Amino acid sequence: PTGGIYMLTMRPLCLEEAEAAYDCMQDLPSENGFGNGGYGLSYEEFVNGFIPHCDRYARGVDLKPGHVPQSYYILFEDDRAVGVFKFRPQLNDMLRNGAGHIGYGIRRDSRGRGLAKAGLALLLETAGHLIEEDEAYLAVKKTNPASLRVMLANGAYIHHEDEEEYYTRIPLKR
Repeated sequence: PTGGIYMLTMRPLCLEEAEAAYDCMQDLPSENGFGNGGYGLSYEEFVNGFIPHCDRYARGVDLKPGHVPQSYYILFEDDRAVGVFKFRPQLNDMLRNGAGHIGYGIRRDSRGRGLAKAGLALLLETAGHLIEEDEAYLAVKKTNPASLRVMLANGAYIHHEDEEEYYTRIPLKR
């Protein structure tokens, strides 16, 4: 719905809100460089496998070689989950020269309403202080101009680019 006033909140993925998060993740396929490991899972697999796995990864437990801790945050519009944000407070060389600190996706039926822009701002406000660098690193496929606009609207600048992606930086307010 449009035209109303909604409360946006950013909350960590958790079992207590699994149903809302699951509903959102089933409307958010992996696309435009955003991978969604929760897409296509049964609800039982999501609750008993995916959420515990995400919790371990957020705490740095059972990381695959070359991986860093990563937390999932869910963007809520009132009580409805509308977006998924992945957050990595520290980078390795692969992330520093690639995906960066933050990845995000907005469910298909909620796009085009400024939710990604607001969600990125909320995530930076919520967790930006955990980033070790002075800037948040992000990457965006050149085929996704809407996401680039989201980053630029949140203070990003294009740091560099290659044939497929722009690599942006958002100076952090501390």
